Amino acid sequence: MRVLGVDPGLTRCGLGVVEGDLGKPLRMIAVGVVRTPTSDEPATRLLALQIEIDEWMARYEPDAVAVERVFAKANIKGIMGTAQASAVPMLAAARLGLPLAMHTPTEVKAAVTGNGRADKAQVTAMVTRILRLDTPPKPADAADALALAICQVWRGTAQNRLQQAVAAQLAHQTLGASR
Repeated sequence: MRVLGVDPGLTRCGLGVVEGDLGKPLRMIAVGVVRTPTSDEPATRLLALQIEIDEWMARYEPDAVAVERVFAKANIKGIMGTAQASAVPMLAAARLGLPLAMHTPTEVKAAVTGNGRADKAQVTAMVTRILRLDTPPKPADAADALALAICQVWRGTAQNRLQQAVAAQLAHQTLGASR
């Protein structure tokens, strides 16, 4: 499974592609940060973000997209830009018919570090270790995007297997009841 993780933001948007499966080593395919000037209009910044995400989708052909779920903070202006930026990868996934997962920061931290209250340094350290990287990904937006992708590979694969097992069990019960 190959996942594009997106840590949304208008000023800095982290992108990371991870490939792997449950019980197997994960591998970083790509990581980067899209930056847009604060002096540009929001629509222009969103367009720049869309162009870059579309390029990443075409280049890396992910099987799924994972985006950080936006949650309200005290800074309403900041949250608006993040919410707007999060719509871009959501639409890109929908256009391509790809599964989309939304994970809260707490879910991602718990999946990657085992602690939902881990700080950015702990997340970056674990991403570096899990992906067997020589140097930690920087800035934090890049590490967060990789953490989102890791979370989805692990959680998404496990959830898919559970759904398949439940479907198989239901099919077996339905066959048994019809005899």
